Amino acid sequence: MTTSGGRAPSRIVLIGLSGSGKSVIGRALAARLGWEAADSDELIEAEQRRTVPQIFSQDGEPRFRALEQVATERLAGLPNAVISTGGGAPLSEENRARLWNDAFVVRLQARPETLLARIDAGSRPLLSGDEPHRRLRTLATERAPFYELADWTIATDDLTPDEIAAELEQAFRRFGPRLVARRGRLESVRADGPPTQSSSNGEHIAPEDADVSATVHASAGDYPIVVGWGILASLGSRLRRLGIAGRVRVITDANVGPLHADAVLAALESADYDAHHLEVSPGEDNKTLAAAERVFDWLISERAERREAIVALGGGVVTDLAGFAAATFLRGVPLVHVPTSLLGAVDAAIGGKVAVDHPLGKNLVGAFYQPRLVVIDGELLKTLPPRELTSGWAEVIKHGLITDLWLVDYLEEHVESVRALDPETLLPVLRRSVEIKAAVVSADERESGLRTTLNYGHTIGHALEAAMAYRGPLHGEAVAVGMAGAGQISRRLGLLSEAELRRQNRLIEAYGLPLKWPGADMNRLLSAMTLDKKITGASIRWVLLNGLGRTAGRSDVPIDMVRDVVGRLIGASDLGEGRANSGI
Repeated sequence: MTTSGGRAPSRIVLIGLSGSGKSVIGRALAARLGWEAADSDELIEAEQRRTVPQIFSQDGEPRFRALEQVATERLAGLPNAVISTGGGAPLSEENRARLWNDAFVVRLQARPETLLARIDAGSRPLLSGDEPHRRLRTLATERAPFYELADWTIATDDLTPDEIAAELEQAFRRFGPRLVARRGRLESVRADGPPTQSSSNGEHIAPEDADVSATVHASAGDYPIVVGWGILASLGSRLRRLGIAGRVRVITDANVGPLHADAVLAALESADYDAHHLEVSPGEDNKTLAAAERVFDWLISERAERREAIVALGGGVVTDLAGFAAATFLRGVPLVHVPTSLLGAVDAAIGGKVAVDHPLGKNLVGAFYQPRLVVIDGELLKTLPPRELTSGWAEVIKHGLITDLWLVDYLEEHVESVRALDPETLLPVLRRSVEIKAAVVSADERESGLRTTLNYGHTIGHALEAAMAYRGPLHGEAVAVGMAGAGQISRRLGLLSEAELRRQNRLIEAYGLPLKWPGADMNRLLSAMTLDKKITGASIRWVLLNGLGRTAGRSDVPIDMVRDVVGRLIGASDLGEGRANSGI
């Protein structure tokens, strides 16, 4: 889904719910560009000599979706065309693969009351019957993860078709090639196997540094993620190549410092850096504003300057705490991550989310602040305590479950050697997980849409941690329990099959992670959920699985269902459907 070089895409594809204005705006935009206007529903109706509602009522939705796929395949061959699609067309991966290739994809959005005022709900098969307003909101929630893949979004409530067409023409001409190329980088991680690094026109390119596994494309600038074995000694030279000057301040904790601080300082000094380090107290309960203040006191006593970098050496807690300090000290200083835990390597160090905790919730005080470099040395994982290492597999498993069946298959096939940190089998897992996280972050830097898919398992997981005052499960353990709960909700809503749920749970257990955590207080856990950052309005925005490798965002999960599932997670009763009874 890319364009070659700086060439403008050859098509514009309009997506959105019924009533958002796709057909009329498509014709207006095509007239401005001197292009052809095409409409998938109109093509189907002309060939079938029936209306879409008639096809639904006479043949059923599956038949209509099959006709829709044929129509999109034909429309995908049109050059210089503005194509209006049916509201459900983007839900099909085949439709997206065919129609969105070399296309600027625009999401047309409107408030529910606007949509219902524009259409005859009774004539719309998916809205007919009682409570069309509720049905429309449900459709909007179910389709949001797919609509959010668009390159551009515009609200159509209060603008005329000509005004919208004028804005879209300008956006297409100014930003089309860049935005379509960015979407292409994300789509590359959804292949059946690990993608090669590619240029914008799909040609293979050799990176300057063979250890660079992925690049995050952010508003503040791109940065590389380096993955290898025994590469810590190259840290100083890598900082020099990035143009980082002055002294370097290393922030670590009292567990990691004695193991790795000397090696990091030696690597920096070998590149002629004046380097010093600070050890903070370890553990999630020390990731606080008070701990950040101690870091600030040290930086001030060291007379640290704005151009001088902070190196975060440690796991997820140090990554968050040092990153928060770098983002706020002197309004921002260069940041480099050297994660020493699996959780830090595949999750916390990538994407620029830095924060400290508040007594009422995890990561409630923070910022988006991207590093200049991430260096992941797989050899450092050998010094992790067994429970810490096991905890980190949750995020790796999550990446496979939400977007990549190849990673799920690989983790299942190589359980023993991956868990033993065999370099030959471990490094492909690290690199693939890093590629997935980097691609999602690049497409959605500030968690406005697609990046929320990374929160699978975290709604319950974060709440479980907070409910137990961060003295219960480790983060990965909590996420594993959260994935078991989210998987169960996905199953009950008909999004996930029983076999798929069992497969998820077997994989979680195969890597030594829990599916339940007895002992948490139900009321505290539910209260913590309502303070989570994923709340939208008064509803929890759940990230669920729509089959393995795909997600669905839902805000309509019944509270009774949540209570029942959570009760099984923290009580003595069995999980029921999908409970793993054996290893892989």
